[in-house]
Amino acid sequence: MDAIITAAGRNSRMIADFRKKNKKPIHKLKLEINNKPILIHTIEKTLNSEVNQVIIALGHYKEEIYELLKEYNLNKIVKIKVNSNVDVGLSKTILNCLEDNLDENYIYLAGDQPTITTNTINNLINTLENSPNPKNTISILARRDIGKLDSAEGLGMPFACYGRLLYNYIKNENQNLNPILRRMIRDNVEFYGIKKENDLELKNINHYNDYLFVKNKIEK
Repeated sequence: MDAIITAAGRNSRMIADFRKKNKKPIHKLKLEINNKPILIHTIEKTLNSEVNQVIIALGHYKEEIYELLKEYNLNKIVKIKVNSNVDVGLSKTILNCLEDNLDENYIYLAGDQPTITTNTINNLINTLENSPNPKNTISILARRDIGKLDSAEGLGMPFACYGRLLYNYIKNENQNLNPILRRMIRDNVEFYGIKKENDLELKNINHYNDYLFVKNKIEK
């Protein structure tokens, strides 16, 4: 199984927070926890898992993120896919990574998920691969219920599924993944919720206060 880590977003909410504080904006993926950037934490935990290859999806600020990968000697370890048009939704970013090989299982993570543990990544992988029908299944980090799910409300990355399964839903889309996941479950794609290892795994880092919360919890 390969991993797709998305790092192509506009970073708009974090930029707005910095400007409200009259500070020079810093890309959220470069903000540090334990003296290491958020994106590097996410990549290293994924590399330490059972994945075969890590694919990094770039778009907005691609030069800046590439330099960060280069600084940590990851540009030669991970595969980099760049959106030809940066102004696209998450579905298009993932589509750009999938088109090289649809007949592969993938785990999908956001670059700003440094709290996801390697154990959780492995649990997502193993749950999908050992499911009764891996080509029609999604294993996903549960926000509420665990086990077989009957709703995709509130769900997002990380999750794992067969490349062609997701491709068939996003090939004509240009949006976020949440409505697509809801449509998939209505179409009887099987969803299995994986139990979190800790509450921090469910924390999204969208705003500066989110970053400070996670940083303080981890560094304490």
